[in-house]
Amino acid sequence: MEPNAARSGLAMLSMETSSAETRNFDEVVQLHRARVFRFVLASVRDRPVAEDLTQECFWKAYKGWKRFRGDSSVNTWLMHIAVNVVKDFARSRRIQFWRRAPSVDPVSIESWLPDSGRSPEANVMLQENVRAIWTAAESVSPKQRTAFLLRFVEGMEMLEIAEVMGISESAVKVHLFRAVHAVRKRLRITV
Repeated sequence: MEPNAARSGLAMLSMETSSAETRNFDEVVQLHRARVFRFVLASVRDRPVAEDLTQECFWKAYKGWKRFRGDSSVNTWLMHIAVNVVKDFARSRRIQFWRRAPSVDPVSIESWLPDSGRSPEANVMLQENVRAIWTAAESVSPKQRTAFLLRFVEGMEMLEIAEVMGISESAVKVHLFRAVHAVRKRLRITV
């Protein structure tokens, strides 16, 4: 879903709220949609599903917008909602015993990687390395994968990740340590 589609969809659903509140939330969507979508896409690795889940995340945020107290940043609050949406999706998938084929391409990784003048061969090698990391990250627990994605895809700090996941900072460090260790082991990377 594009930001304009989100804007028009949310505007239609906001009949009972003031136009100022809707405009304010519209700005939130425009500022944070890409980051939320990137995290959800990295989590589910299926673009249409990620678009739906991103829309669901912002729908939940919109419904809770009046209750947002500002105890954390808007970004942290939205990422917390996104983590929960991804968890709910995974849980419903398990309950239904429905699995997508593991052959889904790790989306357009090329658009995530800056070119910076590398040769085509270097870009291909980098893309292959990123795909290998994605595959290795799939083998860790859901909490480890969430911490891994928030840290290395979104570049969030430990405290932010702790707030998003609703766990302590030390628990985040444990999940990250285990995830990185498992990925390195799977890729046979030694430090």
